[in-house]
Amino acid sequence: MSEAVLGVTRSLSGRRWHWRDAGAERIGLGLAQRLGVPEIIGRMLAARGIGPETAADFLTPTLRALLPDPALLRDMEAAATRLANAVEAGECVGLFGDYDVDGGCATALMAELLENLGCPVLTHIPDRLREGYGPNAPALKALAAQGARLILTLDCGTTSDAIFAEISGADIIVLDHHKADGPPPRVLATINPNRLDDSSGLGTLCATAVTFLAAIALVRTLRQRGFFGARETPDLMRALDLVALATVCDVMPLTGLNRALVSQGLKVMARRERPGLVALLDVAQITEAPGAFTCGFVLGPRINAGGRIAEADLGLRLLRARDPREAQGLAVVLDRVNRERQKVEGAVLERALEQAGEQRAAGHAVLFVAGTEWHPGIVGIVAGRIKERFNRPACAGGLQDGVVKGSGRSLPGLDLGSAVIAARQAGILTAGGGHAMAAGFTLDAREIAAFQAFLDERLAAAASLPDAADLAIEGTLSVAGADTPLAETLSRLAPFGPGNEEPLLALPRARISYTKAVGRDGNTLICTVEDEAGQKLKAVLFRAGDGPLGTALRNHQAPPLHLAGHLRLNTWQGRNSADFTIIDAAST
Repeated sequence: MSEAVLGVTRSLSGRRWHWRDAGAERIGLGLAQRLGVPEIIGRMLAARGIGPETAADFLTPTLRALLPDPALLRDMEAAATRLANAVEAGECVGLFGDYDVDGGCATALMAELLENLGCPVLTHIPDRLREGYGPNAPALKALAAQGARLILTLDCGTTSDAIFAEISGADIIVLDHHKADGPPPRVLATINPNRLDDSSGLGTLCATAVTFLAAIALVRTLRQRGFFGARETPDLMRALDLVALATVCDVMPLTGLNRALVSQGLKVMARRERPGLVALLDVAQITEAPGAFTCGFVLGPRINAGGRIAEADLGLRLLRARDPREAQGLAVVLDRVNRERQKVEGAVLERALEQAGEQRAAGHAVLFVAGTEWHPGIVGIVAGRIKERFNRPACAGGLQDGVVKGSGRSLPGLDLGSAVIAARQAGILTAGGGHAMAAGFTLDAREIAAFQAFLDERLAAAASLPDAADLAIEGTLSVAGADTPLAETLSRLAPFGPGNEEPLLALPRARISYTKAVGRDGNTLICTVEDEAGQKLKAVLFRAGDGPLGTALRNHQAPPLHLAGHLRLNTWQGRNSADFTIIDAAST
């Protein structure tokens, strides 16, 4: 274990600060010289395990260099052939998408493409409460009855063989990325990089990215057939805004191909060509160029809100809207629904944290909380909050009529999706699946203890984790050194997310001279940070609450603090400045 940064072995939030990679300095210097970039960039590349052979693509990720042949994915050629046949015949195609951002984006992408190619399209997003997760026979039969001779399931379907067996009169193609626990369903094609017999190596893609590759394969097949002789070839790059949004919101690692998809997709989003996203950005009062943070914390929660506690297809309707006035109306509704979701979440979270605290004290590796009045649409968010608070994989469920429906969130290196699938195979769950970082499940309430014991055993390594994740610091800087040029330099490493975490930097001996609470609930603190020489820097703390960190920042008479956080570039009315987002603090 490396030495504690600034001697911080227990911060105000109970964390130890350590150097991310004390040995990266020498390698980083070599990278910096080779690439012609500042030494701090070279050091941070080295700390992320980026070597000379991939560093250039990391700093300038392009699809030209990183986009694979879609045919690498199992069943892709069969799917492209059937889709091309549908396009040439003008067949009606049904799209069944999951109710989250990834499912909505994948459905919007494919619907837009097929309609542009002349196919009538029917869409269905299942109601979370009435229909649950994944394809269901009544909905698929309804699509077929309305004329769909080809049905695509998007972000779902990998484990739905029994459901598909009930459907006749329509071919079925699955476009998914969730973990498989057996053979693919007996349908025309199952395109999923995480099916057991797929060797593409693309298992970190979200469903929208898989759908994007299917779109490329379809257009390529049509081109080979001479379909575009008298009509314009679709510009698939315009759909990258949807791919970027889904990749970030589904918490996929932002490395390799995903990094290129998100980087290029954010550029498309910045062009403000999709009325639905433009309206949602305007409602949220976002004026700067969107980044990964905007996708994950501004757009995603609002798009998801409809599927959580309101009409399941609100998000899809927004993404597909072509009329700016229609988009504006939908954005206003989703913003309101998201505020309602936050109220529902807040009412549940306090009780959930109490349960989780008791379980943590009892030594559980995985925390499982449930309540009879908990809305199933917000339990995934609650699980995520518990995971953040206790640094443990967490599951949360709503209990009704003796049945628990819930969601789980995990930590890197602890594969919750596989554990949930194994629990279903063991007969503990009636339904369940997911991927490494997130999963959904259904079980009889009498099996709660057995399910938690099963997870405790499968993810036993979590039991030895500290109560709060240690912070990996990548450098220290002075208040005077935390300037705009440095923030601009660090932004070259964006987009940030899993696999490419935003650099954490430490500000030694900083005094808080001013604090102002802002936001609807006053839970965000805007601060002025000063050093001993009187140099000043604007800082912000989100989710301040009444905890020790927020309390310390409000006390201007306290001794200086060591601060840890992110130096970010802020653009306002065409001007750039540097802000420091506080993540933690420690006594000096």
